[in-house]
Amino acid sequence: MTIKTIGVIGAGTMGAGIAQVCAQAGFKVVMRDIAEKFVNNGLNIINKNLDREVKKNRLSQEDANAITGRIKGTVNLADLAECDFIIEAIIEQMSLKKELYQELDKICPANTIFASNTSGLSITEMASYTGRANKFVGMHFFNPAPVMKLVEVVKGAVTDEETYQTTVELAKQLGKDPITVNESPLFVVNRILVPMINEAIYTLMEGVANAEDIDKGMRLGANHPIGPLALADLIGLDVTLLVQETLYQETGDSKYRPCPLLRKMVRAGHLGRKTRRGFFNY
Repeated sequence: MTIKTIGVIGAGTMGAGIAQVCAQAGFKVVMRDIAEKFVNNGLNIINKNLDREVKKNRLSQEDANAITGRIKGTVNLADLAECDFIIEAIIEQMSLKKELYQELDKICPANTIFASNTSGLSITEMASYTGRANKFVGMHFFNPAPVMKLVEVVKGAVTDEETYQTTVELAKQLGKDPITVNESPLFVVNRILVPMINEAIYTLMEGVANAEDIDKGMRLGANHPIGPLALADLIGLDVTLLVQETLYQETGDSKYRPCPLLRKMVRAGHLGRKTRRGFFNY
């Protein structure tokens, strides 16, 4: 299958980053969000990223202009009818995603592939709300999308081989290094990462060590570039809790139970970097 135009739904941090990556690889991009202010914010994120690259002499101004010229912002879902491949990057709520895919299914040609950038929700469940479950796949980018090399390509229960191969090839064309995942709650990276963060929070709650020493231990002892508590602050403690709860609910396994301290901090509104207070102050 030849892909010329890629749709990106959601113009937040992830959506804007994915749209930038696609445009940099030479694809035409249609980036859609529900309001003009969100679309404009996404375009601003892309422009700032590209300006930074120009200032560092890693990109010419001419190339930066060409990249932004390949991106069309819109609030109209019908504009995605021209896309060969669509990557959804909206909020992590299954009900909203299902509603979106039902609408999208009516608008797009039968051969358009749908890919969700979800970090762990069921690809099979989303696909079941379309008439093209075989052409539905997970394509999980990591933040920041223009920098991080990994993409998890997630096969749902009925994702066909052509859809899978097309997605793997597209990831490579975008300059990414894909890994293959058979659908499972939270896929591979988050399934391993999130319980590690949760265990670090338990270690803090139980008074085994303070936050600085827990993070230093993992940086210097396990060679991690960032400690688990600082990473949770970066992700957002509300997002960390949501992901943790998804894993716990999907598996019913007590080993994935969110730490009470994490829940308490979210209730207090201490969400990490975005509120300037989490396990550390910013």
